[in-house]
Formats: sequence, C-alpha cells, structure tokens
Amino acid sequence: MTRLALEQVTDFGDFTKGKDLKEFLKQAYSNISSQNCLSDVRLSPDGRHIHVIVRQPKSGLMTYDKYQRAHLLQCQKHIDLVLTRNVPIVDVLYVPQSSKPEDGASVLGVIFENGKVEFWKFLECGSGWRLLQTVDLCNSPRAKVVSVSMCQNFIIWCEERPPSENSSAVCSNFRFCICKKTVEVNNEGGVSLGNVKIALHNNPQYMTVSSGDLVYLLPDTQVKSLMGVSKVFLAWSPEHDTFNVHSASSCTLMKSSSKESDFKRLVSDCIGLISTINPPDIRGFSPTGCGDLLLLLSTGWVCVMKKDGSLCNIYKLPDNCLSASGTQTSLNIYNDTLALTIGRTLFLIDTKCGLELERISLKTEGLLFVNSHDSHSPQMLSESGLFVVTQKPKPALTPFEDSSALLVEAVFEEACKYYQQRSLSSTQLTVEKLKKGGMFQAPISLAAILKDYLSNQKTKPGEKHSSGQERLMSSLESELRSLVLLEDIKTSMVKASEKDLENYCESLVQQEICRLLGGELEKENLQYLNGIFQQFPTYSWHGIQSVLHLRCNGEGSLSSKAPAELWKIILSPVQPTANFAHCNGQQKHTAVNLPVFELLCHSIFKFQPSWLPRFLELAQQQAGMSSSSSWTFGVKESSESVPLYKRALTVLPCKGTYQHLEVELLLCSERPNAIMQALRILIEQGQWERVTQVAERFCRQSPLLNKEIFSTLLCEVSQHRDLDPYLDLLWTLCPEDMTVTSILNTVLKNIPGSTRNSGPFEAQGSQVTIGLLKPLLQKVLQRESKPNQRYADILQSPTIPPLTPPRQPKGLFRNTDLNTELQEDKQKTSSGSQVTSRTGLV
Repeated sequence: MTRLALEQVTDFGDFTKGKDLKEFLKQAYSNISSQNCLSDVRLSPDGRHIHVIVRQPKSGLMTYDKYQRAHLLQCQKHIDLVLTRNVPIVDVLYVPQSSKPEDGASVLGVIFENGKVEFWKFLECGSGWRLLQTVDLCNSPRAKVVSVSMCQNFIIWCEERPPSENSSAVCSNFRFCICKKTVEVNNEGGVSLGNVKIALHNNPQYMTVSSGDLVYLLPDTQVKSLMGVSKVFLAWSPEHDTFNVHSASSCTLMKSSSKESDFKRLVSDCIGLISTINPPDIRGFSPTGCGDLLLLLSTGWVCVMKKDGSLCNIYKLPDNCLSASGTQTSLNIYNDTLALTIGRTLFLIDTKCGLELERISLKTEGLLFVNSHDSHSPQMLSESGLFVVTQKPKPALTPFEDSSALLVEAVFEEACKYYQQRSLSSTQLTVEKLKKGGMFQAPISLAAILKDYLSNQKTKPGEKHSSGQERLMSSLESELRSLVLLEDIKTSMVKASEKDLENYCESLVQQEICRLLGGELEKENLQYLNGIFQQFPTYSWHGIQSVLHLRCNGEGSLSSKAPAELWKIILSPVQPTANFAHCNGQQKHTAVNLPVFELLCHSIFKFQPSWLPRFLELAQQQAGMSSSSSWTFGVKESSESVPLYKRALTVLPCKGTYQHLEVELLLCSERPNAIMQALRILIEQGQWERVTQVAERFCRQSPLLNKEIFSTLLCEVSQHRDLDPYLDLLWTLCPEDMTVTSILNTVLKNIPGSTRNSGPFEAQGSQVTIGLLKPLLQKVLQRESKPNQRYADILQSPTIPPLTPPRQPKGLFRNTDLNTELQEDKQKTSSGSQVTSRTGLV
C-alpha cells in the first residue's frame, strides 16, 4: 500500500533561486488574473522553460528559464518584429531538433494572430534567447490564425478567411479552414517550412489539439455554431488526410471519410443523426500522446476517446463538482494514474479500475503538465510554485512478524474505534495511547488470548489447561478460529498464483460478508460492505447464497436456514442518512451506502432476477409480515417504517423494462394499495387474463379491496370490450353491498361519449350494451328482492292466525263431544278446507 501526497519542489535543479521563480509566478499570475490563467501558461517538454502569454494591457510573452532570470521578450530589438509588436500571440510551440540530439535544445515558435512566426532558440552558454528567423505561416496577408498545434513534422493551424461582400451571416460562421505545413530545423539552426496545404474548407472555428499522429479539431465553446455542428468534433490524420466524425455521446464514431476537403460535404451524411443526439459539453481536454484524447464532460465523467473512436469512461466526479462558474480545470494521465484539478481540488484516480486513490486540497489553482524527463509523476505549476506528487510506501513487514502480531494490532485498532465512539473527549485516540494509558485493559486481554490461542495450537494433545482457561477458550473458539482463518486467507492471497487467486478471493469475500453480518453493522462497516459488493459482485452473490443458505425448490419458492439474528440485521430499517428520490412512482435510493436488504436485492436482481419476488416473500415471513397479517390503512410511513416491498422496488430501473417484476413484487406485499397499483399496471399492458386472475385471488381477502377491484374493472368494462370473455367471472366478484343504482352510475360515468360521425349501425361496437350488463343487473335485482336470511323465519310465518280453541273447564272431557268433533274433522278434510287438530289442544 502506498500513500500519495503533493510536495513542493524545493530543489529547482538548474533554476537560479526558488524565490525568483515565486516572484515570477506571482507577477505572471497577476498579469493574467482577469482572464483564464491556466489557458495562457505553457511549459517546455523538458521542464526548463515556463512561458506566460500576456494579452492585456498589451500583448507580450513572459518566460522563466533555468539559467536566466525572468524577462520579457522585447519585440523592438529586431527589425522584423516592429510590425508585429502589437499583434496578439496565439500560442507557442516547440519544434524538436533531430539533427543534433546531443544538443537537447528545441526551437521555440511564437505564432502571432496575423500569421507571422518567430523561431527562437535558447543558448545556455550565451545570452539566453536568440531569434533565428521570422517567416509567414499563411499565404494570405488578410488571414487570421485562431489556433495552432504541432503534430510530428507538421504545423497545424485553424485559419480564418475574411468574409466576402456577398456572404450571409450563416456563411460567415463557416469561413475557417484547416491548414498544414511541414517544418524542419537544419544543422545550422535555420528553420525551413514547406508549402501550405489546405486540408479542410468551409469549417467552423476549431481548436487544434495534437495527440500522437492524430489532430483533434474541437469546437470552440465560446463560439456558438449553427446547425448543431458544435455537437461533434473531428479526428484528422495529417499523414493520410483522413477525417473521422466523433461525438461525446454514446454514438461516438458516426462517419469516416477519406481525403474529403469540404466540411459541409463531410458532415452532410450525418446531419440527421446530429439533430437527434444531445451530447454533453466538453469542459476540459488533454492529449495523451499516443493518439487518444482525454475528455472532461459536463456530466462529470472523465473519459478517453480512443483512436478507433470508442469512448471509455474512467471516473465520475461528485455531483455539483463542475457547477461552480469560472472553475479552472486541468487533467493529464501519467502511466496508470489520472490527475485532475477542479478548482482547488486535486483528484488522483487509477485508470485501470476507476478507483479514487487520493483527493488533495490545494491553496491555489494549478496547471498539470508532463515533464519529458519524469513522465511518471504528476507535476503541477501554481502561483505558489512547482509541485510533484510523490508516493510514500508504508514500511514493509519484517519476516518475523507473523499472523499473531497482525491479529494483535488488529485488535488494538478495533478497540480504538470502539472506545473513540463512546468517549466524551474530542482528542483522537491512537493505538499508542491505548497501550500506554493503562485505562483500557480489554484490548490487552484479547490480544493475550489471541497470542495464547495461536501458541496452544501447537500444544501436544496430552497437555491440558486449567478449567477456567478451557471454558474461556471453548467459548471463544469459533470467534478465534474465524479470525485466524481470515488472516490465513489474506496471507495466502498475497502468495497465491493467478490460477488460485480466484478461489481465495471468493473465500475471502464470503468470510468478510459473514463477519460483517454477524455483529452490529455500523456506518463504517456498512460502507465496507458496499465496497465489497461493488468490487466483487460475483463473489458477493456466491457469498450471499452461502451465508443465508438460500435454496430454491421445484415449485419456485425460496428457503433459508439463516438464524433470526442474521435476518434482523438484514431487515434493519433504512438509515436516517439515506436519501430517496422518486422515479416513476418508485423510490430510488441515491445514498452512497445502501442498507443490507437493498444490497442483497441488487445482487439477486443482477444474477437471478426471478428470485426477487420469492426473496421478498421470504423476507416478509422473517419479519412477521405474512399474507394473513391484517391490513394497515392510514399508517404514515417514515424512513424507519418503509415496507419491504418498496425497498425491493428500488432496485428496478426506471425505464419500465422490468414491469413484470414490479407487478410480482407489488402482489407479494399483499397490501391493498400495492395490489391496486399492480392491477393498474396489468390493465395498462392489456393483460386481461392476468387481471382477472389477480382480481379473483384478492377479492376474497378483503371486502373493501373487493369493492375497489370490482369498481375498477367495471370502469374498464364501460370503456371497451376487451373484458367480454371474462364477464361471467367478473359478475361473480360483485360485492354484496353493490346496488343497481351504484352500478348504473359507475357505467354512465365512465362510458365514452359517442362520436358525431358514427352511423346508426356499427359493425363492431366498442361500447357496453344492456345485453352485457343484463346478467349482472338480474343478479343484483334478485339479491335486492330476496329477503334477508336473518329474518327468514319471520317472513315465512303464516298470514292467517290459527283458530282460538274453546274455553273449557280444566279436567272435564266428554267422549261424545270428542267423537262428534272427529267426524266433523273428517268432513272438513275431505272438502279441502283448513284442518286444525283438536287433539293437541285437549
């Protein structure tokens, strides 16, 4: 492990004095403080010279050299410069001198806006800078140079031609051209230029950026181009005269043309595509030297445009990092390290994995540059001086430090965190203070136990310890074994080959997940767990299945043998610091550290999406939220009581691609609002068979839900005829308290209005008819007219009361009278009249 730090260069080598450099930088930055200070600073490839282009109050060039004090190049010393002393300087560039490599000196070219070029050479043994010659870069005296760069042995520049009298405002934006000219420095120190060759006509204003054998033509952000051409940029090979059209969006390579010299014809085939894309703005760029281009986009992404046109993302800046107006940016790649300055913050990122290595705060804004003598280390120039990023490696472990010493140190570090959280003092607690303080004996005791455990692993089987020590060791056996196993895996990973590294890595991830979920999950451990899931998603998925003992049977349900304590940690409520943002009706988690339940759902969704609804059912069972639980209406949800189904929905993307999973999760919750939401999704998709299945299933569970589902489906029946095959089933779901009036009111309220142009007869009617509603209305009318079963005995009693028996004295009974009455009864029975038995009344 190494630590990156920014250190000021105190030994300036061949520079005269450090204070001279600081005075020069202070003066130079004060002269250009009103403008973009970074865009006007140049450094030589060997790091020997610093150039600052002064634009106001008048044009000039300030330089600082290793052997000479800072001075201003005086234009009036030479006759050729009298005409150009008030002309703005476009840029400076270095032309390598290949004829005398032992000399090591490059020729400096100062390019002026009017097309004049001054070539200077620095003489270390002489009087400093000496003018070699002055030449014209452009053929036309009215031409204006807006940008210039050096690519191999070519000088590339963007030239503005004067507009013609008949040119329109649109044509005036395309009056630029891209030119090139060969340049060579001979043995005598003279510079010879070739003929001007125009590579591209009628193009907008471009900034020329050289990288390897390619030249990138980037649109000037300060100039607003027409027709959307600012959305694209070009990659040009001066050697082969080929152009590629690129964009900073996902569609990077749009067209490749060979030897095309007119810009309008070059982009004519992709004008339609340009109008449909909306790429982000380019906030910063830097050539890598091998043909690639480093880009900083307005979205916060730092990416690399490859020579083949592919766009590779490297690192995403924090949100609102680029929102500050006027923030200076500078970026460069040094081997596998990306250095990026945003205002007064220096980011160091590993380009291989996109991991942020270090974030350093700066006192002033700085400019990153590459020194040809030390291209591996990021170097920065600021108003405070020169700085270089150094690596401070941690001291290597000595051979005699074994796993027991590492475990002892780990115990003390863990104890420091534990006691620091519970300490009322603001003083930072360190391991040294903990060892020397004498107040906390628990770490020392644990360290002694670990040491004794490791030493006793080599004890002979016949030897035994005291009863107290045996009880202590047996109670800590599992914890100690896991700690030792973890350290052994880490040691084995360092020494393992690439073939065995994968197995060790999977085992280590599983051990870490089991360890983190086995105790109290604090904020720091939760952040560590999130990092494990991000860096090792596949191994984390395998670790989840192993830790929870997840098994899927043939019926599609999940089972888990994890203890209740583990599920309690997994289903812990959302942390108060977590933020939620709604996306299409769903809650989308935007916090950096996801809770454990969301982490598991993300992993299941990535590797086994069909398990997600079953996992939610399993989690609800563990949380006591079974399907037989009572409905909870009107309960206000907070961050501490967010239902599990809503937390599971956060893993689904917002584009609606996985709406089938959304429906399953909503139905698994068995909550009325969620069920109705799932039903509406199915109705929008037109899955009527599935709609009827859901309605039949959940209408039996709650009268209120039954009424809401039936009313919703009755509205759909009133609007279209798609539910006609399922009407018999729907009419059986009609609630008991629905009346004919309420049904007709619902139908009339939702029935679509008739069109004016429709004829008296329609071949295929789309509106509901009385014939369709007749079975439902008959059923409801029959139910309304049918007497209530509760009072059935009263309603079915005879309307005519029975005859009143004659009053007779108690105990008297005459047979003659009885015979006479029986005969009368037989006569009445034969005549069909009402028969009333008298025998029971005696």
